[in-house]
Amino acid sequence: MTDTPRADDETQGDVLPEAVREGLARARDREQRRTGGRLRVQVGEAWYPIRSYDAEGFTVAIDVAPKLRGLVEIHDGPALVRSALIVAGDADEYTIRYGFKRATAVRDRAALDYEVERPETAGLLGRD
Repeated sequence: MTDTPRADDETQGDVLPEAVREGLARARDREQRRTGGRLRVQVGEAWYPIRSYDAEGFTVAIDVAPKLRGLVEIHDGPALVRSALIVAGDADEYTIRYGFKRATAVRDRAALDYEVERPETAGLLGRD
C-alpha cells in the first residue's frame, strides 16, 4: 500500500509552486483552527478546539478562544481526558499556550468508600 504524498512533503516541494504550497498550508491551518480535530477544552458551557496538547499544557488559537482561566475539562471527542486548573503562558501572533497548574486524569471507575474484602483461600491443590 502506498501513501499519497502531501503537498508539504519534500517530494512535492519541487513540483508545486511556492504560492500553492502556502495556500494549502493556510487552508490546513484554518481548518485545524475551526474544527480543532478531536481535542477540545470545555470552559463552563463553551467548547474551544485545541491545536496542540502535551503533559505540560495545551495551545489554542487566539482568534477562536477568549482568554481562558480557572478549572477546565479536556475532551478527546466525547470522552473526558482530564480536568485541569490552567494558567496562561506564552502567546504568539496566532496561538496562546496554557499550562497546567494542576491536572487530574479521569478514572475509569468511582472511588470506593469501603474496604474491599478479599476472598479467603478455600484450599490448596496438591501435586499428584
